[in-house]
Amino acid sequence: MGDDARLRAVVALAQAMAAACTPRESWHAAAAGACEALAGSFAALSAWEREQGRLRVLVNTGQRAEGEEEFPEAESYPVHQFPEITEFLHERWAGGGEPDAWVETADGAPAAGAPARGARPYCPQRVAALRRRGRGCCVVAPIVLHGRAWGELYVARPAGAPYFGRDDADFATVLAAVVAAGIAQTERLEEVRKLAFTDPLTGLANRRAVDLRLDEAVDLHHGEGAVVSLVVCDLNGLKAVNDTHGHAVGDRLLERFGSVLSLCGAMLPGALSARLGGDEFCLLTVGPPADDVVRVSEELCARAVALEPGGGVSCGVASTGDDIGPVPSARRLFRLADAAQYRAKAARSTRPVVAGRDGDVIRLADSPPRSPHDRRRLRGSPPGGDR
Repeated sequence: MGDDARLRAVVALAQAMAAACTPRESWHAAAAGACEALAGSFAALSAWEREQGRLRVLVNTGQRAEGEEEFPEAESYPVHQFPEITEFLHERWAGGGEPDAWVETADGAPAAGAPARGARPYCPQRVAALRRRGRGCCVVAPIVLHGRAWGELYVARPAGAPYFGRDDADFATVLAAVVAAGIAQTERLEEVRKLAFTDPLTGLANRRAVDLRLDEAVDLHHGEGAVVSLVVCDLNGLKAVNDTHGHAVGDRLLERFGSVLSLCGAMLPGALSARLGGDEFCLLTVGPPADDVVRVSEELCARAVALEPGGGVSCGVASTGDDIGPVPSARRLFRLADAAQYRAKAARSTRPVVAGRDGDVIRLADSPPRSPHDRRRLRGSPPGGDR
């Protein structure tokens, strides 16, 4: 491949990664672009998970061997089998520059012209993998992000194809740097998305995330009959805590309750734990039966009582699994849960109030607000109105 062709390949790789909207799209663009640029038949991208001491494969693309999945859930390799990645912390490049890529062949012999720079000792694990999967050679390029080894870019050719040479290894080093820049951009975008949908104090989802997820959940209820449940909670006594002990103590109470909510939410598969704002929190579930949601809500109330200082939590539950009538929109379910929570607060209940099971919650949700406070409590939906 000539210099012009390689320049076009670098530009194409950078553009593909820039267009990626999710980490998976970015990983696939990286592997597929590098595979094409190096005239390979297969490529993989792996990340070094330091806490687990392993290289985890993020994506496999191209001519995959039997058992190789495009986005594997559990393909990983102990890092001690590939110790070269730990060498990437060496001072010779940590202060600037990139570590060199190198070539491995199925017969264990160095490729012509390849070992002069960036050479690595014979690695029996890589050689065995090449033979097992019918590949003749591979080029491995370290990926460095924020001055640290992030992972590896791996491109292979089939048995019988020309071996990668020194020029290919040098080019793979350039491609790995482009991939690193693309991954950094994707991580920044993910961080922005996380901030947009995360409450900064508790680390739970925020009102915007609930808004979107609840609309999707109600659509699933209409289309597939999925049980959708919403638990709305109001942390009692927060104003008194702030006035008496200061806002730092109040914030700590919010954080602690957020942790309790997350713990209880984990008892319901796929539950979304969120802080709606101020002293209001919620759990949103799709799938679990209403009885399970009520049981977890009771556990939540019991755990909240033990938080000091504070006065427990007022909790309302609304589920399409109960007899609550039609739920044409997210607004309707939210109003029912909010009305149940309001009833729990008014009754100083230490247990959740459940729409369709307890008292006149449905009538309360349907009645016109009677005071400014009620209008705030029963405004009926997340920001954006009835969708």
